[in-house]
Amino acid sequence: MAARVRIKDVAAHAGVSPKTVSNVLNDYEHVAPATRAAVRESIEALGYRVNLAGRQLRRGRTGMITLAVPELDVAYFSELAKHVMTAAERRGCTVLLHQTDGRRDRELAALSGFEAQITDGVVLSALTLTARDLAERAPHLPVVLLGERHGDGTLDHVGIDNVAAAREATAHLLARGRRRIAVVGGALRGRQGTDRLRTLGYREALRAAGVPFDGELVVPVDAFHWLDGARAARALAERPEPPDALLCLNDHLALGAVRALYEYGLPVPGALDVVGFDDIEAARFTIPTISTIAPDKEGIARAAVDLLLDRIERPDRESGPSHHVAGYRLIVRESSGG
Repeated sequence: MAARVRIKDVAAHAGVSPKTVSNVLNDYEHVAPATRAAVRESIEALGYRVNLAGRQLRRGRTGMITLAVPELDVAYFSELAKHVMTAAERRGCTVLLHQTDGRRDRELAALSGFEAQITDGVVLSALTLTARDLAERAPHLPVVLLGERHGDGTLDHVGIDNVAAAREATAHLLARGRRRIAVVGGALRGRQGTDRLRTLGYREALRAAGVPFDGELVVPVDAFHWLDGARAARALAERPEPPDALLCLNDHLALGAVRALYEYGLPVPGALDVVGFDDIEAARFTIPTISTIAPDKEGIARAAVDLLLDRIERPDRESGPSHHVAGYRLIVRESSGG
């Protein structure tokens, strides 16, 4: 069995000191480009692999971070998880996935249960936790929040501007001449979450266009799944005065709605326009393809991992929470005339 290649072997091959090899492996800035290139060539030639377990043990860490999301069968979260894993792998970390189902006990478990004991930090998309819950998490556990839960103001947070995104999507439908735009998954009251913020953006766009707001066109749903979108679209289609467009607050709702409208003989676009949120892969392959708000999922994942690892690697750093606003864009496809 071949002996394990060590740092001193790489140093001898590259003609540098073991300390220089270590600096390259840790991506320190103050290494000459030519030296860095020579060390990397030697690493590749010798097949050197970093002993991550040993490195993490010396640092008092596990080398694992947790990503806790409500549902992996909602495509936005599974696609986001892929990007988080990629970003973490680039930083030498492994991701432990924790599905909460939007339940408070499972969200708390991610912060104080078994996962909190074997992980260095948590990226959390929380639906139910309060600021007090977040403040009472496991001591010294770094946490980055995704979405709309800003916690008690002491945690790093990554999200998009949901109000602006919904305002832009609604303005697009208004520019198409639509005036009775229903919000599938919307909310007018309750805790401030994505649904309420996107509904607020919708109302701002109506106001700017001089279109009266009709609360009957805000349609809450039990969950953000295909079936919920289909049920909402059926109920709207059966109204005496149905809407002429749907702003669906995720693409699962939009895809379910389009299928239900097809069964009712209401063409999309034509009788109705439909716009979704999240730009999941399926939205590009349906008939019609779905117009949608596309958040920068890769940017969200990268920012969340970088913020978390910065807290993990510099626990004594004194600084306030970071609130990173990722980008988004409106993609106009066939469901709204693209």
